[in-house]
Amino acid sequence: MTFSLLDFDTWSASQLALVEQALSQWVSADAPAGLGEAMRYAVLDGGKRLRPLLVLGACEAAGGHAAAALRAACAVELIHAYSLVHDDMPCMDNDVLRRGKPTVHVHFGEALALLAGDALQALAFELLTPGDNSVPPAMQADLCRLLAGAAGGNGMAGGQAIDLASVGQPLSEPELRAMHTLKTGRLLQASVMMGAACAHKPLPPAAQAALAEYGAAIGLAFQVVDDILDVTSDSAVLGKTAGKDAASDKPTYVSLMGLERSQALADELLADAHRALLESDLPNVSRLRALAELVVKRKS
Repeated sequence: MTFSLLDFDTWSASQLALVEQALSQWVSADAPAGLGEAMRYAVLDGGKRLRPLLVLGACEAAGGHAAAALRAACAVELIHAYSLVHDDMPCMDNDVLRRGKPTVHVHFGEALALLAGDALQALAFELLTPGDNSVPPAMQADLCRLLAGAAGGNGMAGGQAIDLASVGQPLSEPELRAMHTLKTGRLLQASVMMGAACAHKPLPPAAQAALAEYGAAIGLAFQVVDDILDVTSDSAVLGKTAGKDAASDKPTYVSLMGLERSQALADELLADAHRALLESDLPNVSRLRALAELVVKRKS
């Protein structure tokens, strides 16, 4: 199945509207002592929402359970948002700008920012385990397993630990790839696999493997492009502080390979993602194909 860029824009706009409405409903302001306000500030009104779109696109490709996919889409965005809140704090990246506005710890203070991140992480798993039978119990377990694995010590948190330990240290390309696969790639790959896990019928093993390869390719491509944009864009476009990696003496693809080779790598990873989709033999992967293009061609 193919469709035009206008079709994709229409689809993504409709899906994003559903996600925003659900996030606004589920991330309540009711938490005490300003915590709810800080949580909403961290999540709402900003961000590309790439991870939710990957969940929803993969669910569509797999012939999936729409109610479960929406919960999964919001859950993965909550994990992403919590990670940004914590990463921006002075004990880690010490950043003051995120999504075009002051970071959560700048706006609310470090203690409330820390708690907001903790609460968002907990809420993600609460969303995946509704008690109203709207999501089958086995599917709930699969979704929780995928998200926890991608967020923990062998995923995003582990990658961030390597990142912090690597400041000022030279890394080889395999070492840099391993770090970014954990820090950024695992959650993007998990978004794809969570969408697939919402399928009404289990996918063939070959399709599952192909979607995992697709997710791995775009996960690494996202970070390569992030490294490129950090030196080629400005803070107003990025919505975060440009040039921060170089100023912090962090290893990046650009510092290791240069701009030209980094862009070539991003293009190679895009080709890998497209090839994996072909090998999945799934009939409706056009949304995922367009999302891969969006990852590599984005300007922010």
